[in-house]
Amino acid sequence: MATKNEEFQKRLLTMFRVEAEEHLDLITAGLLDLEKTLAVDRQMTIVENIFREAHSLKGAARSVKMSEVEAFCQSLESVFAAWKGRDLDPSPELYDTLHKAVDTLRLLLAETDDNSAAALKSQIGQLGEQLVDLLRGPPSKQKSPSKNDQAYPVVFASEPHISTTEERPAPMETVRIATAKLDAVLLQAEELLSVKLATSQHASELKGINAAFARWKREWAKVQPEVRTITRSLERNGHEDGGRNSQFSKIAEFLDWNLRVFTEIDDHLTALKKSAEQDHRALGVMVDELLADMKNVLMLSFSSVLHTFPRLVRDLSRDQAKEVDLVIEGGEVEVDRRILEEIKDPLIHLIRNCIDHGIEKPEEREQKNKPRRGTIKIAISQLDGSKVQLVISDDGRGIDRAKIKASALKLGLTTQPEADGLSDAETLALVFRSGVSSSPMITDLSGRGLGLAIVREKADKLRGTVTVDSQIDGGTIFYMVLPLTIATFRGIPVGVGEALFVFPSAPVQRVARIDQAKIRTVENKETIELDGKTFSLVHLADVLDLPRKDVTEDSHDGLPVVLISQNGKRIAFLVDKIVDEQEVLVKTLGRQLSRVRNIAGATVLAKRKLVPILNVADLMQSTVRVSSRTARAPALEKEKPSRKSVLVVEDSITSRTLLKNILETAGYNVNTAVDGIDGFTQLRSGAFDVVVSDVEMPRMNGFDLTAKIRADKKLSEVPVILVTALQSREDRERGMDVGANAYIVKSSFDQSNLLEVVGRLA
Repeated sequence: MATKNEEFQKRLLTMFRVEAEEHLDLITAGLLDLEKTLAVDRQMTIVENIFREAHSLKGAARSVKMSEVEAFCQSLESVFAAWKGRDLDPSPELYDTLHKAVDTLRLLLAETDDNSAAALKSQIGQLGEQLVDLLRGPPSKQKSPSKNDQAYPVVFASEPHISTTEERPAPMETVRIATAKLDAVLLQAEELLSVKLATSQHASELKGINAAFARWKREWAKVQPEVRTITRSLERNGHEDGGRNSQFSKIAEFLDWNLRVFTEIDDHLTALKKSAEQDHRALGVMVDELLADMKNVLMLSFSSVLHTFPRLVRDLSRDQAKEVDLVIEGGEVEVDRRILEEIKDPLIHLIRNCIDHGIEKPEEREQKNKPRRGTIKIAISQLDGSKVQLVISDDGRGIDRAKIKASALKLGLTTQPEADGLSDAETLALVFRSGVSSSPMITDLSGRGLGLAIVREKADKLRGTVTVDSQIDGGTIFYMVLPLTIATFRGIPVGVGEALFVFPSAPVQRVARIDQAKIRTVENKETIELDGKTFSLVHLADVLDLPRKDVTEDSHDGLPVVLISQNGKRIAFLVDKIVDEQEVLVKTLGRQLSRVRNIAGATVLAKRKLVPILNVADLMQSTVRVSSRTARAPALEKEKPSRKSVLVVEDSITSRTLLKNILETAGYNVNTAVDGIDGFTQLRSGAFDVVVSDVEMPRMNGFDLTAKIRADKKLSEVPVILVTALQSREDRERGMDVGANAYIVKSSFDQSNLLEVVGRLA
């Protein structure tokens, strides 16, 4: 019985924390409104609302026996009761204490460690005493209490009265569910997209077979009259050569039987094709509706993350002796919760940038004939059914182009001649480069040149874009366009040799075929011109460090290219083939391969084929490595690796498939094993030139596998490459101690590094 009570108390406490967070949010919002409101009547309304929230929080705390929270809420009620009675003059010190108290309450509610909770409870008590002192005022204003004095009674100014006969609207039925459970359901729903693609492929294959039978029927129809003519002729002249007539009769009978059987099969295939198409349409509708419904369940309004921003702006502006108002429009726009989680920090970076670099101090603004109070505005709007736009603007001093160029020159990101030739938009785009800053001093707020670089990196990761516009003394505007959801998107599969990759459709301007004769070379760089615009031409195989295919094979049809335009940069990627655009489901590579250059994730296409998704931002940067090559000159033939055998030992199916894909594309024969024991068994029964192994695996890890290989006389000379997420010095030393030939850390994994190491050891 005691166990059931404990479980009930835990559930009750969890519910209380959620409810308390809502009360504290409303109290914070009320305090911020009070600081900006001058009208006394409006102030009293806000004070009444805060009073009620504190009273409700006190009652909820009493029900879960959180006496410290209950006592503190009593102090809050006393403060706001005095405020309502006009017996308290608000001061900056009072506001600061109230905000600090709310923050401390949040920390206490989130804390699970007993020692930390005890310290926070002590701090809560001290803050309560400070509020009492502020309530009493200076000693000269204090009076001696009498037995009839009741400091500030805790009552509602107008207690609501509920009539038993009054019809009240029925409350909306809701239920609290852990987001982790909803995420799991959404993930399962998203996996159905692969099934939808597979049914589409099956229906397409049946359609192809049905078309083949249709061609057979047409050809048979052409010769059938001739067969009948010959049959009749032989029947009329059967007495002249009975043997040959009998033989042909058997052939004719077989042809008739063959026609009947093929017709039955064709009818059956036609029915199967129709059924498969109907099933595909029905499944497609159900999957699409299920995904849409699940996404709606996990869609949250921007206001759910922006509610803390007014407090952030207040604190940052006060620290810098600035006066700033924050205006938020479109907070009701809903987006995938995962997008909100990812974008919150970049938005904070932008707000910090606006306050530190943009908004001037009140005296400086007055000298420029501006209002003393600066304004930062966040405007959110939905562009279409799949994108949302955030516009973050300030009315500050704007961006100094000269300082930006000077910072970029100092970092070596550009040369003086290049800087002189930059357009205004290209100059402003430099603010997103790591290290570039217009601030002469590094502070805890800014100056390191990292904030906007993080914003660009996060936008790229979410398959979004961010741009900036600015006018001197006219303010700065950041435009950020993001998808509404990160689970699925439209992608264009492309072929490079035997490998497939997926380009996200968003940055693709168009796909085309170009005549090889129209490729021009400018300063040793290949370029093409399409639609009146010049594009740099880069072989995707070169960027991905894969062998090139002989382009002359498809020259009569033109060379397939994917035209990418992003952040003012245009590049045409030459590929070997382009597949029709389709909806794809994003799968992460997991912590084992958390950062693979040029790869953003993976997806499963038809026939359950795992295909990497290209990271367009990385590709644009990687083109710098290959842009200096003289592409029009005969390319040096890469030494194709001999068909050597590699054993990949990896427990993650995604990582295992990716490594297998990379090595097979480079020309190796690849076998895979799911753990160390499986790998060692295959080594004992086969011949391999090199082993590529993960470290953290069930049954037998990579360290133990390496030690076992070195202890075996037949296998002791086989090279072992450990590819792992473990990156501490101790782990590297352990890898050397057990006899590994190479140790590649997955967080900095680069497929060209892997191929180089394998090529050297195999």
